[in-house]
Amino acid sequence: MSQYGDYQNELYLAALGGVLPQHPFTYDDLERGGLEVLPPELRSYVAGGSGSEATQRANAEAFGRWALVPRMLRGAAERDLSVELFGKRLASPLMLAPVGVVGLCTPDGHGDIATAQVAAQTGVPMIASTLMNDPLEDVVPHSGDTPAWFQLYTPKSRELAASLVSRAERAGYDAIVVTLDTWVPGWRPRDLASGNFPQLRGKVLANYTSDPVFQEMTGPDPDLGTVVLTWVSTFGNPLSWDDLPWLRSLTTLPIVLKGICHPDDARRALDAGVDGIYCSNHGGRQADGGGSALGWLPGVVDAVAGQAPVIFDSGVRTGADVVKAIALGATAVAVGRPYVYGLALGGVPGAVHVLRSLQAEADLVMAVDGYPTLADLDRDALVWQGANR
Repeated sequence: MSQYGDYQNELYLAALGGVLPQHPFTYDDLERGGLEVLPPELRSYVAGGSGSEATQRANAEAFGRWALVPRMLRGAAERDLSVELFGKRLASPLMLAPVGVVGLCTPDGHGDIATAQVAAQTGVPMIASTLMNDPLEDVVPHSGDTPAWFQLYTPKSRELAASLVSRAERAGYDAIVVTLDTWVPGWRPRDLASGNFPQLRGKVLANYTSDPVFQEMTGPDPDLGTVVLTWVSTFGNPLSWDDLPWLRSLTTLPIVLKGICHPDDARRALDAGVDGIYCSNHGGRQADGGGSALGWLPGVVDAVAGQAPVIFDSGVRTGADVVKAIALGATAVAVGRPYVYGLALGGVPGAVHVLRSLQAEADLVMAVDGYPTLADLDRDALVWQGANR
């Protein structure tokens, strides 16, 4: 039986033949290399966070305060990392978090399509952002048999929102992820200092310019300024609980709410008919001073109480991080910046390498520490080693 950890055997055997890995293994090396090759206008957008970036740092540092307890003589020669999400069995719990500028992170400007191709090659589902450089219909076929989800930034226009969701459903996406914490841009000093906001330059707006409702809003043959001003006028709807029945009415697909960090919000969302909870603080890009998303995860998991899957992202850098998030109750774990840097450095092969490395490390951590299945990873598998909680 093949295991994800066998990836290291491929690498060692290739090295015996004089072929060394082309892509980095550590997050620091990925970030350094990725930022070197990304265009200057993207560096701050991808790497930066909000405010002092304390929340962004806290996201990554939080994993180091939890220790996975090694357990011996557990017969972990074969591991099962599979998970079921909305009736589909995934071979691992990894997902590709939505990244609004990933379309710009390959030299050809088709990074969204490249991401879908990465998903097809790895079996890791893509969560495609509303902010794409190619229309959503052109992207999803490249994901092959791997499930794909569509992330919605809910516009002010209900007609436009309904159109985007309907298009995603017709195109074959498997779920709708509604992001709640980005109806207004966070305070991002790096972007402000560089004057960088790709959307204001007409970038990653393909899902809007290809939409019939948006086209009615701009009128025929709009110039770039009209497109951008129309987008600015409709982007960003500060949703309330009263909007959830309307969102639910738009589709029969599962709806996942992204940005849930409080147990009461998780309970209320489930009561409103939401199908999944996504615990995230947007990687620290939206609001500073909120602590780590990992710190909020156990409370959200307890509130959900097994009624729905809990997706998690923010600060995931290693396979060991993935294992710890699962032990704290996440059903699936999404990664963002690591695969973006892999894509920037090496295109589809670079991002595939990043995901295979994460899968391999998670698999080997479970093997060495004696956890044969994801079900064996619970809170008893972890010990808190931080100064306080």
